[in-house]
Amino acid sequence: MAQELVRFDSAPVRLGQLQQRLARERGEAPKAADTIEGYLAKPEGDGPFAAIVSLHGCDGLSKDDRKSIAQSVTGLGYVSLAVDSFATRGIKDACTKPMPALMLARQGDALGALSYLSKLPFVDPQRIAVLGGSMGATVALQLASTHHVETFDAPRDLKFKAAVAYFPGCGVASEELIVPTLILIGELDDWLPAKDCELWMKRRADRGAPVKLVVYPGAYHAFSVPAFADGREMYGHWLKYDAEAARKAVEETQSFLSAQFSR
Repeated sequence: MAQELVRFDSAPVRLGQLQQRLARERGEAPKAADTIEGYLAKPEGDGPFAAIVSLHGCDGLSKDDRKSIAQSVTGLGYVSLAVDSFATRGIKDACTKPMPALMLARQGDALGALSYLSKLPFVDPQRIAVLGGSMGATVALQLASTHHVETFDAPRDLKFKAAVAYFPGCGVASEELIVPTLILIGELDDWLPAKDCELWMKRRADRGAPVKLVVYPGAYHAFSVPAFADGREMYGHWLKYDAEAARKAVEETQSFLSAQFSR
């Protein structure tokens, strides 16, 4: 599936009135938005199509990742935009230490991608979802949370239709989400534990937008990534592909997105 390299602006953090006044007093010009790269692919035809904004993990967006995303998403009949949050920032990976500023910036990247897609003639702006894996999934949960509202300078009438999170850190999410969300995680994930998601589900007690959590027995972190077919230790954690869990996760994702986009 052909992919087009595109560029768009990350949505900047909205400054409060006090911050704006202090910046003016210091003679500081508003910070320019970060330019972000992404890889766009579309199905055959004129559309308008539903679309998926895809967010990579802490190890970045590889060529194989881009190809896999384009094939799988367009194969479902959706436009895909795989966001590369690291390329223009000169980041190789972000797996070894907490980077809250980067997590915030990545939320802005996703909202910038949402805005970019909404202006394309072959995309339905009311049917755009966000999907992430690992760090990208954690960002997707932040975007689905109530606490990100009003944080960014982005069109207020534009929002994601739904969110899909493969093996995320559920601890970042607010107890009430603002969009329907699907969470897919392995029972034996020792990097972002499934029990954190289970505890979060109990705390939220069905408040806010609907959430479905699926925990795959015997599966580890990155269970959907074929490159880890033989299992591999990375940064002190065990990553292993699980063909059966991956197949079931794809089916869950297809069913979930189809239901959300038809509403």
